[in-house]
Amino acid sequence: MQDPFITALNTQKAALGWFDELSTNLGNIYTPGYRARQVTFADFINGVEMQQTTRKPDQGKAIPGRAPSNLFIEGSGYFVMRTNDGQLRYTRLGDFEFQADGTLVNAKGWKVQAYLLGENGEALNVSGANSSVNPNNPGLAQGGPGQTPTTEINLWVDPSNGKFFGKYDEYKVQSDGTVVGLANGGKTVTPLYRVALAGFTNPGALREVEDQYFVPTTKSGETLAGSGEVRSGLLEESNTSLRENVAYLQQAKQQLDVTAKIVSTNKTLLEEALRLIQ
Repeated sequence: MQDPFITALNTQKAALGWFDELSTNLGNIYTPGYRARQVTFADFINGVEMQQTTRKPDQGKAIPGRAPSNLFIEGSGYFVMRTNDGQLRYTRLGDFEFQADGTLVNAKGWKVQAYLLGENGEALNVSGANSSVNPNNPGLAQGGPGQTPTTEINLWVDPSNGKFFGKYDEYKVQSDGTVVGLANGGKTVTPLYRVALAGFTNPGALREVEDQYFVPTTKSGETLAGSGEVRSGLLEESNTSLRENVAYLQQAKQQLDVTAKIVSTNKTLLEEALRLIQ
């Protein structure tokens, strides 16, 4: 009589954990950059246990952003962010904006990482000590995908008119992530930066350290150069599937109802057995 009772309790615990994860997914269905949680289970002698939670790697739909500085990755890459204390974080949330000093940041003030480009669009080897390449951006740092040197994106402010870009009239983000400065009515196109994209062998195993921001784990693999096209003026919607999660939620609820009935039945039988013994 004890074995079915314990089995039901363990299975109920696993179903409750699944229910909670699905509820979190549905609660974030409209959260830009959210990666849906996926649960796996394992059988053991006394029932079922929730083994691990991973992240759904599929791409979410593109939705209009608030400004051209909002970016969307069409592909499997991740944006590389440097926190205020110098740590690297990876995200699909491209809700970026330019600070007053011309630096591209997210809502937390973390700096979007990119490769500094030469006149012909080649990535410059900007090692940490070499700040002479860009005197307006001395914060050069190692640590991009594959430990490639990266820097922050800074589109300088012209003190004479308070506008961005100095000698450039406007900027544009091309599909390969290249940020170009435009002048002479768009006739002069100068490559400035290329947005750094990171990739992982198993992105579903990344560990979320803050909402929508991840770090690598042993299961995700080390940071690699990412792939994908960059779209300006768009954001990525949550990759949660409403239909899929509602269907799973119904299954989880059914599992909870069944195990609750088993627990209740076993309790009734145990009470009856004790009554007969007495």
